[in-house]
Amino acid sequence: MCLILLAWRAHPDYPLVVAANRDEYYQRPTTPARFWEQAPEILAGRDLSAGGTWMGVTRHGRFAALTNFREPLQRPADAPNLPSRGKLVSDFLAGGMKPEEYLAALLPAAQAYNGFNLICGTTGQGLWHFSNRGAPARALEPGIYGLSNHLLDTPWPKVAQGKSDLARALKALPADGPLFDLLKDERIHKDDKLPRTGVSLDWERTLSAAFVRAPNYGTRSSSVVLQDREGFICFDELTYLPNAAISGRHRFRFSLQQDRSS
Repeated sequence: MCLILLAWRAHPDYPLVVAANRDEYYQRPTTPARFWEQAPEILAGRDLSAGGTWMGVTRHGRFAALTNFREPLQRPADAPNLPSRGKLVSDFLAGGMKPEEYLAALLPAAQAYNGFNLICGTTGQGLWHFSNRGAPARALEPGIYGLSNHLLDTPWPKVAQGKSDLARALKALPADGPLFDLLKDERIHKDDKLPRTGVSLDWERTLSAAFVRAPNYGTRSSSVVLQDREGFICFDELTYLPNAAISGRHRFRFSLQQDRSS
């Protein structure tokens, strides 16, 4: 994902609300969200290049999502040969460790990966964030969070705007239209508000939008996840063509089973 907006225990009826966009090169092969044949408890899209995923949930209530950390000037020469960050999400979803245990086990090998942010947990055990670029593992307090391609809540314009929009969208629940609307925000933010991450200014402008459009790269999918206090999950995903036209809508509804690690 390149934008994750998350309300954690911030709504009386929905302890987990997620609105997220995945930005990626159009040529990278991907399958949309579905229950995985070889791991039928996992609901997620799939990166067919490396086999992992960027965000998913399970029938046991496990949730994980990942963004890359933008650092083009630090990219190692052997970056294509480093382990897949998407496996960090799928391994958590498929496993039984508590989030803090999983992140502790990951820590010794974390620097072997390109830069990443990982959010993982369950509503029963808590939600945690970790980045191998300077943010130790920590449990999230109730609140509204935003994550792009820097550390959690770094106030990039689309993160700050997205958090504000998410706070308003919570008032409309269970309607998810306002959540998808905020993910389709294509406004380009002013130059003096943009970060300087090592890419060109033109590229910073393009990437400043919540919904990204470029000739070879852009927002490939928008996802909304709602978990209510009764343990019912709504997972909706829109997938897009390179011209930003919707290519599909994928809807899933199910009640959680008891987490094996509870």
